[in-house]
Amino acid sequence: MLDALREEVLAANLDLPKYGLVTFTWGNVSAINDARDLVVIKPSGVAYENMSASDMVIVDLKGNVVEGTLRPSSDTATHLALYRQYDDVGGVVHTHSSNATSWAQSQRSIPVLGTTHADYFNGTIPCSRLLTPEEVEQGYEELTGSLIIETLGDTPPLTMPGILISNHGPFAWGKDAHGAVHNAVVLEEIARMALATAQLNPGLAQLPDYILNKHYSRKHGKNAYYGQNKA
Repeated sequence: MLDALREEVLAANLDLPKYGLVTFTWGNVSAINDARDLVVIKPSGVAYENMSASDMVIVDLKGNVVEGTLRPSSDTATHLALYRQYDDVGGVVHTHSSNATSWAQSQRSIPVLGTTHADYFNGTIPCSRLLTPEEVEQGYEELTGSLIIETLGDTPPLTMPGILISNHGPFAWGKDAHGAVHNAVVLEEIARMALATAQLNPGLAQLPDYILNKHYSRKHGKNAYYGQNKA
């Protein structure tokens, strides 16, 4: 079942250590099928070097295991909350990449300080509030997904393809699993550059909106002109 999607999700998970986004098993990638009723996700706590496509776990949108012999990622409920909320999100990734997690642990959003940020994220990358003790006890992983949705508010998710969970780390998403990983890599690099920039010039103002808007619109939307036309 979903053999091609399992291969895609495996490849996307293997990209996490390739791009330096994870240590040990600190991360997971998932993707949803075209019918948007089944999700393929990494198994919990399995080392990347030992994984195969058959290890990927298939769950329904309620978290029930449909196929697979291993337990799905402990973050599965967070992923599912996003798929239920956003029809245009096809892949989700969670990591504990060092620089993005440093901003999350500092409870700081990442301001727009340059055009690299503006090319991918249409504004400040937000950091969420903390979950309450009651929320953690009630349903930690599912309510982390609700917290992402709360933090995004009315922002279309593909214009802000990642956020920081306060004192936890980054989640990112995209149209598919590979797009989600791509955005996670960009988020980590933006976090690294923003940290260095803040150290070099702590009082630096954010990038003006007219430059932010220009750079974002060059790559996204109906008037985008970055790259080549796709046949």
